[in-house]
Amino acid sequence: MSNIQFQDEQGVRIITINRPDKRNALNLEMYARLTEYLIQGESDNGINAFLLKGEGDCFTSGNDVADFLKNSDLGQNHPTVRFLFTLLDLTKPLVAAVAGPAVGIGTTLLLHCDLVYADNTAKFQLPFVNLALVPEAGASLLLPRLVGQTKASELLLLGEPFDAQSALSMGLINDLLPSDELMSHAMSQSIKLAKKPPQALRASRRLIRGDSELIREQMQKELEEFAVRLQSDEAKAQFNAFLSR
Repeated sequence: MSNIQFQDEQGVRIITINRPDKRNALNLEMYARLTEYLIQGESDNGINAFLLKGEGDCFTSGNDVADFLKNSDLGQNHPTVRFLFTLLDLTKPLVAAVAGPAVGIGTTLLLHCDLVYADNTAKFQLPFVNLALVPEAGASLLLPRLVGQTKASELLLLGEPFDAQSALSMGLINDLLPSDELMSHAMSQSIKLAKKPPQALRASRRLIRGDSELIREQMQKELEEFAVRLQSDEAKAQFNAFLSR
């Protein structure tokens, strides 16, 4: 069974991160499948919205560190890099339903979503500096834009976990739902989007999101710095400590 699954329902492509035994940690094959299913949905006239969720009690615990370190050349064809820029280039709306941990990319990808819903089990974290790295996915630009520079500095520089109520208060998520209502609500909202006039929806989304080239430039700067940091002695020490736990 694939670690990334999808099903299409009422104009919505539901994509599930399905590796619960590894806390839905993303390896390179999973990034490739995520990108594939998003690009397929973009070109399918029957799909007008995406809904992303995690299987079980976790959204995603972030990168599969061991797998990532084996393939750390962050060129344009790297599966993680392709996924990040696919998020940026989406024209159809993206909704996320977050339960449990959303670590690293699990939080930064939410900055590319149009609607985000979570339950009380959701825990967010941006631990890049803790791993001797820098933010990715445009987070160094998008997060200050969303929550203000002071709060973004707290979240990115300290890298401490924060709960769903905090995420709601700072505007990172749209609403906080009981666990047994999370998916039904996120799906209902996704269907509403899928039923809107598609060209008007995409044009409005483009206007709301602003200058994509500015975000692209920042993402590229982040990747360049990320690649340098990844080879640093302090990053190697942090990763060795992480993998030995």
